[in-house]
Amino acid sequence: MTDVVLFQELSANNGKKIAIATLNSERSLNALSGEMIDALYPQLIKWHQDNDIAVVFLQGAGEKAFCAGGDIVHLYNEMKAHVGEYAPAIEEYFTKEYQLDYLIHTFNKPFIVWGSGIVMGGGLGMMVGASHRVVTETSRIAMPEISIGLYPDVGGTRFLNNMPDACGLFLGLTGASINAADAKYTKLADFFMLNERKAYFIELLQQVNWGDTIALNHEKLSALMLEEELTDSAKLPVSQLKAQKNVITKVMNHDNLVDIVEAIINTKTDDKWFSRAQKSLKQGSALSACLVYRQLTEGKNLTLSDCFRLELNLSVKCGKYGEFVEGVRALLIDKDNKPQWKFANVKEVDANVIDWFFKSKWSAQQHPLAALGK
Repeated sequence: MTDVVLFQELSANNGKKIAIATLNSERSLNALSGEMIDALYPQLIKWHQDNDIAVVFLQGAGEKAFCAGGDIVHLYNEMKAHVGEYAPAIEEYFTKEYQLDYLIHTFNKPFIVWGSGIVMGGGLGMMVGASHRVVTETSRIAMPEISIGLYPDVGGTRFLNNMPDACGLFLGLTGASINAADAKYTKLADFFMLNERKAYFIELLQQVNWGDTIALNHEKLSALMLEEELTDSAKLPVSQLKAQKNVITKVMNHDNLVDIVEAIINTKTDDKWFSRAQKSLKQGSALSACLVYRQLTEGKNLTLSDCFRLELNLSVKCGKYGEFVEGVRALLIDKDNKPQWKFANVKEVDANVIDWFFKSKWSAQQHPLAALGK
């Protein structure tokens, strides 16, 4: 039985250590399973408390993906076994996932995520929380939940709201895929390096004179990464979001979801990237579009822990409602790409249904993430 996460500690020149965790499920594009979380979370806690560990480095096995998202097939099977009910395994998985994401966000030591290849959904939830986030020439990043009847979770309430020029709502509605330059522009990533230089970069980490002062270690790492980024900056791809900035600004300049969706879908364009975004929105779940619109509206001023509490409620309710299970069926199980969505368009979505999604299943004291951030 192969370990789903590999752990390694490399000695630096002065006796401190570089801790490396590798998501080890190349065949599934390192999809984040419950077993991975169960292995990774306690190890990160240990590294957090170990004074010998100076830096943590998280990566995915293979060249194709850091992490393509959550273990959606497992969640599908659980939802099928509890049709119309709250599936206990759904609550358990998302609770553990958001606890892991929150730990990465609040990790005080330097934490590097090497976000090469596919970084989607749950993979982005881990990457965005790191103190030092690396993208490469192969990075392909997205929150494509509208295509499976879900919504952009794993902290999307915060990181989509933090993006410039209404890009967050646009990406949440369209699930559009972005590259390394886009990731830096939208504050999802900090540094760009060529993927082939990863092994060399880890060697450089071992040569740093790490100390006991965490703030100084952060500064040393940032200085090293800025220097390395200068070497590769000429290879940074063209930002699709910047190229389409005027169009995105125009279509998002409405005060209601119906007009925004119509503006995106009806915009005439020869740009292939924007056309794919239009297609994803048009074919995606109208319910999901309404969820992300309200999610980002209500979540603008929430603390990080409250974002995760909001999202856990939404995710558990998505597990019960039926749109999520149908989206996964059509895309990943039967692969007919013909989901039978509950609503034909955003105009038809019942406001009472959206209100139900945003009414908490638990009291504040009973919430599974009640202790988060306290």
